[in-house]
Amino acid sequence: MQFKTIKDIQNLRGKKVLLRLDFNVPITDGTLRDDFRIKKSLDTLNFLRDSGAKTIIISHIESIETKSLKIVYDYLSKSFNIKFAKDYFGERTEKSISEMKDGDFLLLENIRIYEGEEKNSEHFAEQLATLGEIYVNEAFSVSHRKHSSIVGVPKFLPSYAGILFEEEVMNLSKAFNPEHPFLFILGGAKFETKMPLIEKFLKLADFVFVGGALANDFFREKGYETGLSVVSPKKFDLKKITASDKLLLPVDVVVKNNQGVFIKRPSQVLREDKILDAGPATISMLEEKLHSSKFVLWNGPLGDYEKGFREGTIELAKTIAKSRAKSIIGGGDTLAVVSKLGLENKFSFISTGGGAMLDFLANGTLHGIEALERSSG
Repeated sequence: MQFKTIKDIQNLRGKKVLLRLDFNVPITDGTLRDDFRIKKSLDTLNFLRDSGAKTIIISHIESIETKSLKIVYDYLSKSFNIKFAKDYFGERTEKSISEMKDGDFLLLENIRIYEGEEKNSEHFAEQLATLGEIYVNEAFSVSHRKHSSIVGVPKFLPSYAGILFEEEVMNLSKAFNPEHPFLFILGGAKFETKMPLIEKFLKLADFVFVGGALANDFFREKGYETGLSVVSPKKFDLKKITASDKLLLPVDVVVKNNQGVFIKRPSQVLREDKILDAGPATISMLEEKLHSSKFVLWNGPLGDYEKGFREGTIELAKTIAKSRAKSIIGGGDTLAVVSKLGLENKFSFISTGGGAMLDFLANGTLHGIEALERSSG
């Protein structure tokens, strides 16, 4: 990638750094439930503090409970000399910035309270740029978005990637020239957006396992009953993919109907059944493939995680963690499982990206990457 990182900047002392982070963390009953994304940003935060920069943080949050980053401020205030500003522009914020000392931080309120952010307003991006002298993107996980704080600000400031951003690009790029045997595991839903990935990695990987709701389209293609299961409203021509000896599908599924929850073969699913998870035989099949794999890439849950059908995803996480294969994983529900199991250190790399990870794997770049590459940094 042709972008510079913060380590390329000669002298940061006293410089106002506009830092884009992703602090979109889960909050339940007023409590920060998972600090994974915050922890992943600490290398860059510590680097900027130790370099004497005056760091102004831009981020967003989309919790059902709150639209404020105050809870993140409370978390960060235990480790950093940091202040919180409810507004981006105005006398109070200007005063807070002018009073900053070298190594200080100022966290600004949720950027998405401004409609100019998601509309990618050039005027709004220019306004944001007045807050700093240097821009740093450390929000890989939202860099597939054409938002002002991702693609707009780099037009007006010398721009650099953060430490984690560079790690994301370097590690995910390994999937384009992987060690073999290579097992690609794709779960979740949204078949339309993931179809290009399946096609691409059938060429790159030795095996592609498709699970979650994505598998239901293939079951339909095979002529199986999918009952009340989630399937794409649009029908795709999957004959060629289904015929590939590289494609792996669940060999058993967990279904729910009026009588209860059962494990069935895909060919046994009835009209009243809803497929909600992968079964134990599927995990055993994947475990066998992992024994001979040198590299595994996994994104997306194997079941309806939100509705409590998590067993397949949990067992897969444990199985990959125990394997000797180099492992790269990502996706929101995937991360939630890994964090809950305390397995964060059992994988070669954990991406903070869900959609961004998938977009990068499909296209080899992101809007945020291209914006950094075009910058005059």
